[in-house]
Amino acid sequence: MNSTLLIESLTDFAKIKRIDKGTVLEILEEVVRTLIRKKYQTDENFDVNIDAEKGEILIIQNREVIDDNSEDIWDNDKISLSDAKKRDDGFEIGEIIAETVDLDILFGRKAVGVVKQALLQKIKDIEKHILYKKYKDRVNELITCSVYQTLKKSLLLKDLEGNELILPASEQIPKDRFKKGDNVRAVIHKVEVAQDNTPKIILSRISPIFLQRLLENEVPELYEGLILIKKIVREPGEKAKVAVESYDDRIDPVGACVGVRGGRINNVTKELQYENIDLVHYTENLELYVSRSLNPAKILTTKINTDKNKIIITLKPDQVSLAIGKGGNNIKLASKLVGYDIEIYRDNEYIQNVEEDVDLNDFTDEIEEWIISEFKKIGLDTAKSVLNHSVEDLARRTDLEEETVREVFDILKIEFENTEKEPETTG
Repeated sequence: MNSTLLIESLTDFAKIKRIDKGTVLEILEEVVRTLIRKKYQTDENFDVNIDAEKGEILIIQNREVIDDNSEDIWDNDKISLSDAKKRDDGFEIGEIIAETVDLDILFGRKAVGVVKQALLQKIKDIEKHILYKKYKDRVNELITCSVYQTLKKSLLLKDLEGNELILPASEQIPKDRFKKGDNVRAVIHKVEVAQDNTPKIILSRISPIFLQRLLENEVPELYEGLILIKKIVREPGEKAKVAVESYDDRIDPVGACVGVRGGRINNVTKELQYENIDLVHYTENLELYVSRSLNPAKILTTKINTDKNKIIITLKPDQVSLAIGKGGNNIKLASKLVGYDIEIYRDNEYIQNVEEDVDLNDFTDEIEEWIISEFKKIGLDTAKSVLNHSVEDLARRTDLEEETVREVFDILKIEFENTEKEPETTG
C-alpha cells in the first residue's frame, strides 16, 4: 500500500474538517493497532510509528529468540533460533529481534482498505463530537443561517461552515414565511444526538431568549449590564411583555429600550413579525408592578391574596377590554409576568359617582405634574378614585411618600367641600 498517499489524503480530509493533524495520526496508529490485535490477539510486541513528513507507516514486530524445540515456537512474539540466524548469524537465545513488517504483507490488500475506511469513520465521529460540543456550548446564542430546504414540518438551514441546523415548525412564529436562500435569525434552542451520533441542532424563534437576544443587539445598555431584563413572556407573533430594571437611576429602562422615536424597539418588532411588545418597568412593589403590567388599562383597586396566589382588581367598565386585550393575551401575559392569577371585576360604584368626580389634570395648579403622573400609573386619574384609597395603600402602590399623599388628600377634599358649600343662584 502507498502509505504516503493514504496519510496525505487523511490529513487533507482532516484539514477540510478542521480536525487537528496530530489527532488524525493518533487515530491512524490506533486503527493499525486494532487490526494487529484482531489478527494476533495482542499488540504488545509491536511498535507502530507514523512519520507524517515522510508519509510512512512503520510497523516493527519484536520477537524473542527461543530454542527451536520450545513449545512457544508458534507464539507471534517468539522466533526460533534457526530462523533468527537466517537474518543474522550473531543472534543468541533470549535476545530480541526487531523486524519491520510491511502493512500489505501483515494484513493483505483488503485489510488496507479497511484501515482507510475505519480511519474515515473515526474522523467523521470526531467531527460529529466537535460539532456537538461546539453548539452545545452555544445554546441560547443568536445565530443567522440560510435556508437550503423547506419541509412541511421544518426548515433545514446551513451555517457559515455548512453545518446543518433545524428550525421546526413548532419553533417558528406563526406568521413566519421563509423560502430557499432566505437568511433566518434564531437562537440555538437545544442540541440532541441522533441514533447514528449525528448532532441535531435545533433553533427557535418563539423562545423568550430569542426576544432577549434581539433586544440586547439593539440596546447597548442591556449588553453593557446597565439595564437588566427581569422576565419575558410571549405569545409569539402576537404580544410580549418584557420587565426591565435599571441599575442606574439616571437611565429610564423602558425609554432606553424603546429608543429615539421607537427606533430600537421597532427593529425588534419587525424581526418578530410585528409582535406587539410591552416594556414594563420592574418594581418589587407588587401592586405597582401589576398596574404597570396591565398598561394601558387603569386599575381602580387591587387586592392581593398570597395564599391563593391570586390578585383581584377592579376597573372602570371602559377599561376592562383594555386589560383583557385581544384574545385575552394582555391579562394572560400580565399574570405570567407577575406570577399571580389576575381576576378582573367592573367597578359599578364608579358609574354612580362619575358625574360628581373631577379629573386630576384640573389640579395641576396645586399638585405637581409628576405626582399626578404617579397616580395615573396605577390607574387613578380622578379625585374620587384617589380618595377611595387609604394614604398607606397609595404610598405602597406608588413611589410617593405618605406625607405627599396626605397633602394631595387635603387639596382634593377642599375641592369637594367648596363644591358642596357653593350658594345656589336665584333668578
